[in-house]
Order: sequence, then structure tokens, then C-alpha cells
Amino acid sequence: MGRNPVTWLGSPTFPRAAHTALGDTQLRTNLRKATTTIRAKRAEAVAELPDWERLRKAGQTIKDDVLAHLDTYLVRLEEAVTARGGVVHWARDAEEANRIVLDLVRAKGVDEVVKVKSMVTAEIGLNPYLEAAGVRPVETDLAELIVQLGNDRPSHILVPAIHRNRAEIREIFARGMSEVPSSDDPRELAEAARKHLRRKFLSAKVAISGANFAVAETGSIVVVESEGNGRMCLTLPETLITVMGIEKLVPTWRDLEVFLQLLPRSSTAERMNPYTSVWSGVTPGDGPDEFHLVLLDNGRTAALADEVGRQALRCIRCSACLNVCPVYERTGGQAYGSVYPGPIGAILTPQLVGDMGDEQAASLPYASSLCGACYEVCPVRIDIPEVLTHLRAQAVRARSKRNPEALAMAGAAWMFRDPQRYETAQRIGALARFFTGGDGRIKRLPWPGSKWTDSRDVPEVPRESFRAWWRRHRG
Repeated sequence: MGRNPVTWLGSPTFPRAAHTALGDTQLRTNLRKATTTIRAKRAEAVAELPDWERLRKAGQTIKDDVLAHLDTYLVRLEEAVTARGGVVHWARDAEEANRIVLDLVRAKGVDEVVKVKSMVTAEIGLNPYLEAAGVRPVETDLAELIVQLGNDRPSHILVPAIHRNRAEIREIFARGMSEVPSSDDPRELAEAARKHLRRKFLSAKVAISGANFAVAETGSIVVVESEGNGRMCLTLPETLITVMGIEKLVPTWRDLEVFLQLLPRSSTAERMNPYTSVWSGVTPGDGPDEFHLVLLDNGRTAALADEVGRQALRCIRCSACLNVCPVYERTGGQAYGSVYPGPIGAILTPQLVGDMGDEQAASLPYASSLCGACYEVCPVRIDIPEVLTHLRAQAVRARSKRNPEALAMAGAAWMFRDPQRYETAQRIGALARFFTGGDGRIKRLPWPGSKWTDSRDVPEVPRESFRAWWRRHRG
């Protein structure tokens, strides 16, 4: 089995990537403006529903039931899809899923396919896999198109090009499209993309999609989107291939209703999505002639076995946690080095990678202030801070016992076990007062203290410890 492409090859650990991102003032300006706007609109949309908390709990309950009976619901889905003329494929990992898709595309004899925005195909690295085999994938979601034409990487689940402003987008379009937008006016940019994509829609014979939900009782697949480009992909081509993570199930249509209220208000602050496409197998004379559903595991079964970490599989990819996260707002999504950025990426990515010996993946659970804002907005009540601390413990256990942090902790444990050692350490620590600046704070300490003060200030150390003060006054 090859490397799991859920993380980008060559990505540095999060602290290093974040340090670089923090130096990009344009990036921080773009992110602050976008997330502040989305955050405010979402709060207004959610406030319209007096039963929002009941909806959240309903979403959590439905998803927990799905995860507890995943085997039953998946078999039910397969039977329903097959009964309606679809074909179901099972993929254990990214390599297997990519090979299935490529074989299906080759069977149609085409060298270009259109794609609906899909996180799971980004997770398995489908685009580079197809390109290496001589098949050109064309992203049709506007933001995904911007990322693709710019040879860029996405930085947000819902708005992959959130780190780009209008002027940058016009430059990207000018390089990648035959008709150059006359200005960076949003209408001009949208019109240029529309003309570019229309030619692709009308000539494509194969489309590839992800899935927001799958209804087990009828075998129906659901994609929600805002532009209508996805609907063009799902209806015009002769063959439709859907790649879906196995956790995307809901048992019944009644359950789907809950998520069609939770998702749009949490993601785009809309009461409902402008386009909700649903298909069940194939229908002669209406839509694609062939439908293939690829059910992907790729680490999900292992995550399911983790009693604390499995709640990450409730995620409906709304991105609300990204928009409230102070860490994400300052670093952007690319610093996470994964197709899943932000707080949800910090807990989902390490579990899908399944190797806490991977330094880049193991650094992600530390990409948080643990403020809890992500949990407050999550529409399916994923306790992200709980999972973060759980994964941090796993990362610590996976490290060598001789690394600097482990040695420092061992030294601290030795010191705390003896009162005299502790008081001696306090007296030595008080010497740090000599590094105090004029503002009463310590800006820089010698190594190894510099590892802390490189990015943080330290309050002035008191001249006398509390123990010494107590003995002097009460002892």
C-alpha cells in the first residue's frame, strides 16, 4: 500500500508552516475579512431557529446510530443502489479507490472528466492519479477551479480559495482561460468561469462526484451546492462515478431532513442550499446511463474503533469550526498540510493517516488553543477539544523516550517529587528576573528557555516564592 495522500507530501510540521503563514500579511488580511463575514452571517441564520440545539442533538444521535450500526446500513445501501441499476465498489484505501475510478474512466475511452467539488477525492489524491495516467480532471466548483488553475492547494473546506482576493483570481483566470476577464468585478469573474465551464459540461462523457449524504433505505445519493455547476455534472454526462466515505450515511429520508437544516446554516448561513441534487441508481432517458458508487474506507474503520476519536466521523464538512478558530484565522488552511484543515482537520487527519510516528500528522492536534469555540458551533456536537487532547496523548506515547520534551518532563517529575529540590528550582528560576525588560516582562531567555520566549513573553518572576513568604510571615 502506498503513502496515504490525505496529507500533502513534503509538508512541514504545523508549527513550522504556521510560522511561515504568520509572516504573510495579505493572507491574514484575506482570512480575517472572510471568516469574520461568514461567522457573523452564520450566527444570524442559526438564531432564526428556536430549536437549533434540539436539531444539533438530533444530528449527533443519528450519526452515532449510523456509526454504531455502520455494517448494517452499508449493506442496506448497497442492496438499494444495486436494485436501482447502480454498481457498488468497495475500496479499502486511496490506491484501490483511485484504481477503480481510473479503470471505469478508461473503459469509456475518454481523456477528460468533469468533477463536482469533492473532499474525498482530494483526500485520496484522485486528480494527480488521473493526470499521471493521461486523464485530465476539470474542477467545476468555482473555488476549486481557482485552486486548480492556480496550481494551488485548498485552504478551506467550503471556500478552498478563501486565501485569494479578487485581483489574484483575475490573474489566475488570465493565465488559465482562453477568454480573459476584463476586470476583477465578481460578475466578470463569474461570467468568465461560466463560459469556460460550459464547454466542458457539454463535451464531457464522464463525471466524478463526492457525496454529502447517502440514504440507506433507498440508495439515494445527495449533493448540496450553491452554484449549479454540480447539477450540470450530475445530469449531462453518460457515466457518473461517485466516491463516498463510508461514514456519509443516514438511515432514512426523515433523518436526512435534520441535516438539510443543519448543513446550510452552519456552512453558508443560508436557510437551505440553492441546489440539492438527489439520484437513485439510473433512470432510462433521464441523467447518466451508468452510475458507479465507490465506498471508501481509507482509515475510517480504524477511527471507528477509537471510542473517543470516532466522533470525528460525525462531521458533515460544514466548516463552521474553521470560521471561529483563532488559530485557523491567523494561519490559513494550507499550514495544516492536509486536505482537511482547521479544527476538524486537526482531529480527522491524524486518524485517517493512522500513524502518530508521522511528525506532520502528529503535530496537528497541537494546532489549537483549546478555547472550545469549535465545539460550540459544531452542528453535530463533535467535542473537538476532547479529541485533540486524546490525540495529543497518543502523539506523546508515540515519541521516543529520549526526545527533549520527554527528558524535560522526566526532570520536572524528579524535581516535584522532593520539596527541597522544588525550592531549589524556585530559587534558580528567580534568577530569570535579571532578563526582565522595562515593561516588567521577560522577552528573551537563554537556551533552552529561548524555545519558549521565541514566540511568547513571560511575566516577571517574583523575587520571593510563596513558600518563602509564608515561612517569613507565618512560620
